[in-house]
Amino acid sequence: MEILATIWFVLIIVLWTGYLFLDGFDLGVGMLMPLLSRTERQKRVLLNTIGPTWDGNEVWLITAAGATFAAFPHWYASLFSALYIPLTLCLLALIFRAVSIEYRGKGHSQSWKSFWTWAMAVGSAGIAFFVGAMLAITSTGLPLNDNGDLIGGAFAWAGWPAVFGGLGGIGFALVHGLIFLGLKTRGDMREKAQRWARRLLLPGSIGFLIWFGLSITHRTWLAAVVLAAVVALVAAYFAVRSGAEKAAFVLHGIYLAAGLFAVFAGAYPNVLPSTLDSANSLTIASASSEDYTLTVMLVVTVICLPIIIGYQIFSYRMFLGRIAETHIPEAHRVPVAIRS
Repeated sequence: MEILATIWFVLIIVLWTGYLFLDGFDLGVGMLMPLLSRTERQKRVLLNTIGPTWDGNEVWLITAAGATFAAFPHWYASLFSALYIPLTLCLLALIFRAVSIEYRGKGHSQSWKSFWTWAMAVGSAGIAFFVGAMLAITSTGLPLNDNGDLIGGAFAWAGWPAVFGGLGGIGFALVHGLIFLGLKTRGDMREKAQRWARRLLLPGSIGFLIWFGLSITHRTWLAAVVLAAVVALVAAYFAVRSGAEKAAFVLHGIYLAAGLFAVFAGAYPNVLPSTLDSANSLTIASASSEDYTLTVMLVVTVICLPIIIGYQIFSYRMFLGRIAETHIPEAHRVPVAIRS
């Protein structure tokens, strides 16, 4: 039944929205590590704001990719083969970001810490860019033939949608990270994050707004949804100006969710449009798995997803407080005898 495929299409978009909302501020904090902090203690403040939750947030990315593979194998095959280069670069960025978080504190020299700080920034920016670019490409389409293969060479995906989506991903993550730091820190770091959030919130949203606006060309009624996204964004800006970080964080998430809804509602029933011929487009019907597979997956999801969300809520509540420089102890060296 097409209804099952539609449900899974919606669930996959929810997973991508959850990933961008949750890991978005992690990526933003990672990019801000060498830019917003001057001292080593300030850098450790930033790192500690995301330390307990960043790897849990990354699970949403794995789940979104896994759900696409299981529910829409033809979509997964065409998308992952057509975007082999950006996917590989995104994977390298993910590795760089994860390794930098784990390795940064293992050395004590300034060059060691500086290298891993910039590795985190570059890795975070790479993830934000390529995830944003790939989502934009997925909704706007690729030059696919009737077999679902990419036509035009390995870089046929590299066009304006990829640029707008990629820069939009970086802009969203930076602003989301700044709002999050305003919510999680105290003192000078909080003031600095608020100040830069006010400056970057609107210009940092241009890339995504252009991408969201493209959905109106498919269905004019989506103009109301895009307008709702713009209203939420403007409201987030005024919330940041008034120092209401929690409201700003939620409103920025509503802006993201409304925009992504508009984008993929505009593409529906296509999961990957073809820019060569609409007959070559992959739809929820042609790209989905059998009904039995979708049904079993849905039952497992109904059981497991509330547990996962509940655990994440619990972990966030456990680390709810703000972090200040006074909370960061002096760095210490482990004696060689103990290390060996």
